[in-house]
Amino acid sequence: MQFLGRRKKLIGNFQNDLYDQCLQFYGQPPLENISLTEFETFAVERLKLLKTVENVGVSCGKSSEQYTKKLDAEISRISEYEKRRKDHISHFILRLAYCQTEDLRRWFIQQEMDLFRYRFNCLHSKHKTDFLHKNNLKYETVSAEEKKNLKDKLIASSYGLSGTKVEEHDVYKVPFQDALDLVRTRKVYLLAGNAYIPHHEIVTIVLNDFRTRLSKALAMTARSLPAVQSDERLQPLLSHLSHAYVGQDYSIQKNIGKISLEQIDALSGKSFPLCMRHLHKALRENHHLRHGGRMQYGLFLKGIGLTLEQALQFWRSEFVKGKVDADKFDKAYAYSVRHMFGKEGKRTDYTPYSCMKVILSNPPSQGDYHGCPFRHSDPELLKQKLQNYKVSPSGINQILELVKGMHYQLACQKYFELTHNVEDAGFSLNHPNQYFTESQKLLNGGRDIKKEVDISSKNENSVINYSPSCRSKPVRPSFIFGTQITISLDEIQELSDPA
Repeated sequence: MQFLGRRKKLIGNFQNDLYDQCLQFYGQPPLENISLTEFETFAVERLKLLKTVENVGVSCGKSSEQYTKKLDAEISRISEYEKRRKDHISHFILRLAYCQTEDLRRWFIQQEMDLFRYRFNCLHSKHKTDFLHKNNLKYETVSAEEKKNLKDKLIASSYGLSGTKVEEHDVYKVPFQDALDLVRTRKVYLLAGNAYIPHHEIVTIVLNDFRTRLSKALAMTARSLPAVQSDERLQPLLSHLSHAYVGQDYSIQKNIGKISLEQIDALSGKSFPLCMRHLHKALRENHHLRHGGRMQYGLFLKGIGLTLEQALQFWRSEFVKGKVDADKFDKAYAYSVRHMFGKEGKRTDYTPYSCMKVILSNPPSQGDYHGCPFRHSDPELLKQKLQNYKVSPSGINQILELVKGMHYQLACQKYFELTHNVEDAGFSLNHPNQYFTESQKLLNGGRDIKKEVDISSKNENSVINYSPSCRSKPVRPSFIFGTQITISLDEIQELSDPA
């Protein structure tokens, strides 16, 4: 008991020290216990936050005043519950989910860096200095005499720096290779191999340090991940987090039966996202789709309102136009259609694929038509496709720039705006069925499709699914952050310490 009391005191002191500032490098992993429900909730909320950072950054430009204002509004709304403890724990949970592949690590690092930059820039000057000292970032401060001698050159070489600011704020001297981003944009004064960094630009140097630490930490976590994945409750949760869709659950169909088969061709041209438009065109031309295409497109059609009977009729009528007769269709393909609707096999009511699932899983090979055109198409082929769909040259360039930056969902959202002739879609695109719903709302003034949009606000937070039985099974005491899921200090250090 004395040991437990000492450990609680140690953890309490650790947390008080860790959370006394609103910004950190996430160098120390959390030591406390949380429930499995909190584990999931924290992770989904953090993912929503990073998605917001990504969307605002691309739509507004990270150096613009509009970016800061929009992110202020979004972060303040999201962060009513986002206390420092939750921020800390949720960061480490997503590390576990996003360390698994290079693409996931790259995306996670970029969004965490943008969030860090925003928060650092929001700090008062004194708090920035406190942060540097607390994290042992010993950048050499230029003396008052040296600042006075270099005053004119510092003002001439550094944007936004006046004589008063030079006198009032610190200027840091660092090796020029540590400030290449500022050197490249000619924002600093160089002398004798050193860059002279004004106080308001020090965030660039701090960010480089943050990126290096986080990149190393993710690599360490990836090597140790098998220890976490051995838990049958956390493994599916972590796998789903990296593909997570955090919007409406389109498996619930109150709009079912409102789409007729005769409407599909017309709807594909005006309200289908590019991935589904591509699949529909391939099906009409080839009268066949492989399994990946049938699943992606079939579940999408289910989500927009096709009944099981309509779906069977749709696929049968198309396949018999090719090399599959009606008898062969009933024997070889009808089962999979019924399976999508939960009428065969384990009776699972399958959910239409989200954008993240389409982008990150089962990439198409030769002869396949599924996947995300923005992620999986050659840029030149994508350009030709967009030209065929009458997208303007300037619009195509905007889309290709987003694709080049690996912002595939934002590229699709830009495609929505260009094909619907709107400047701002007014939503963050995360799901092909969301694209269809928003298109119909826009084209029909919210009529008819409205019921599908509002069907379940309770599902708005998450559709990360795993077996409820996973929650109740006993867990060995030394595992990962939980009221009944705990991890030893050594295990946490091994999994998460960037050192």
